[in-house]
Amino acid sequence: MTKLVSVIVLVLTALQMVAQDPKEIVQKSLDLLNGKSNEGTMEMTLVRPKYTRSISMKSWSLGNEYFFIYITAPARDKGQVFLKRNNDMWNWMPNISRMIKIPPSMMAQNWMGSDFTNDDLVKMNSLVEDYDHALAGEEVVEGFSCYKIEMIPKPQAAVVWGKLVIWVAKDEYYQLKAEYYDEDFGLINRMEASEVRQYNDRKLPSKLVMTPVNKPGQQTIMNYQSMDFNVSLTESFFSQQNMKRIQ
Repeated sequence: MTKLVSVIVLVLTALQMVAQDPKEIVQKSLDLLNGKSNEGTMEMTLVRPKYTRSISMKSWSLGNEYFFIYITAPARDKGQVFLKRNNDMWNWMPNISRMIKIPPSMMAQNWMGSDFTNDDLVKMNSLVEDYDHALAGEEVVEGFSCYKIEMIPKPQAAVVWGKLVIWVAKDEYYQLKAEYYDEDFGLINRMEASEVRQYNDRKLPSKLVMTPVNKPGQQTIMNYQSMDFNVSLTESFFSQQNMKRIQ
């Protein structure tokens, strides 16, 4: 009987280790966030010491590799489109009728003047393949018991950040907090998610706040107004030609 109990304990321990595999946890959090495809509307508010401004947008995504953002307001930015295909990113600027491919040298630059970088958008779904993952502990965030996962980029990965740490809710797989470090492991940005609400067939945090730790009075707030998942989209939708037509 003692031997049987020992075997059962070993099996349960092994199952627990599999369930807590940090790479699998990150993948499940991305699956929840993205679905097979999605479309949504959102408002991004830039908070600065001397001013605040808002940008409204629509977004579409398919799998991990295709992503569209169409700016709907304010008037001076309306019509701008951003396209991600695999690891490449383009920007259509209708006011000058110009298509710009964003080069690797610009991936660390802020997107639309926000505290999100171009790399945060393009590499959002590379968190599984471009990083090595380690379970660094467990903490409570926003009332949810979370896995704390540390991610170090693989040697050949073309990413901006030298380290990422994310907190993922154990049962719900919400990404509730993230910290972004430079190559010297200095903390640069902190992202916090909150206000969980129902979207279509799932619940997700509806508010993201990105805060640069060394810039007092500055942050970017992203509010997700609507999200529909597993919508009908094809790869051909995510084309440079469609950037000029999409609305």
